[in-house]
Amino acid sequence: LDADPDFRAITGNIVFPGFTAPKLVWLRTHEPEIFARVAKVLLPKDYLRLWLTGEHVSDMSDSAGTAWLDTGRRAWSDVLLERTGMTRAQMPRLVEGSEASGALRPALARRWGIRGPVVLAGGGGDNAAAACGVGCFSEGDGFVSLGTSGVLLAAKDGFAPSPETAVHTFCHAIPGAWYQMGVILSATDSLNWLARQTGREPAALSALLGESISGPGAIRFLPYLSGERTPHNDAEIRGAFVGLSIGDGHRELTQAVMEGVAFALKDNLEALKATGTRLERLLAIGGGSKSPFWVELVATLLGLPIELPEKGAFGAALGAARLAIVADTGAAPSDVMQRPAVARVIEPRADLAHAYDDAYAQYRALYPALKEIL
Repeated sequence: LDADPDFRAITGNIVFPGFTAPKLVWLRTHEPEIFARVAKVLLPKDYLRLWLTGEHVSDMSDSAGTAWLDTGRRAWSDVLLERTGMTRAQMPRLVEGSEASGALRPALARRWGIRGPVVLAGGGGDNAAAACGVGCFSEGDGFVSLGTSGVLLAAKDGFAPSPETAVHTFCHAIPGAWYQMGVILSATDSLNWLARQTGREPAALSALLGESISGPGAIRFLPYLSGERTPHNDAEIRGAFVGLSIGDGHRELTQAVMEGVAFALKDNLEALKATGTRLERLLAIGGGSKSPFWVELVATLLGLPIELPEKGAFGAALGAARLAIVADTGAAPSDVMQRPAVARVIEPRADLAHAYDDAYAQYRALYPALKEIL
């Protein structure tokens, strides 16, 4: 599908293998008898919505990851649907994430002892909802998520795609807004993998490094344990350690893993810059943001101050709740989805920037070398 130029032109994105349209094309090719029975295509949360409301509905932000959405127009593309053997009749109705999508079925309300109408919001994809959770809407605002996967997200006032960079350009979960993001597939998942191999908890490995960086280690780690999205769009590439020596132990391997993830996030920043996007500030979320060492490392490589919110949950779950508030009350998103109070700002280490830039150049040289032999 990605070889068809209309897909990038209309969606603003590469057709990644994990998107919905390629899965239906696979089904049409390999299991045509099942494909012929497809009545509606619903994303996971939208199937739950169907059960709760009886309505076939999806939101703009999640639907932008199907490869069927005209992302700039915020509508299904009949052209792209036809190219994959689908029709608009098989697609759910679209709403904004902050819009009411239906009401809880009366039979369920009675069974659960709920009185009065219950509105279900359109909702959003995980990263769009996380942006609502941290109040990330304005051009120049962004967040870095150190979760299972890693995300560098930038809010956009308009639709300005650049699919050749492997940056995702999606509708936001609120009207008239979009966002761009680079995605790495294994962020804390890389540390979790190392923890399984060493028999230690991730927090114990992280504690070996202390709270502040002192310069790059000698080992380079490529965090491509599940392939990579941005900037390589390569499902086949795999991870590697380079530069191991006989004296290296758990501490050195942990540092290499954290540095590899941070280098991959710098790849994402460079890809975002290539689209014309400029970030002025970042908020850190996700389990990896609990490591001061890791956050200072990312701040230094990105050359941006990173804000740590005060204690509390400021991710996708809070964003989903905020979308529900707006859908139920009609309040303005900007009134509900405020940025969290900042507990601490971690500044880039200017004294170490040159050393980390040199290490990043080594890291960048390894992908083509690894690709050549795999």
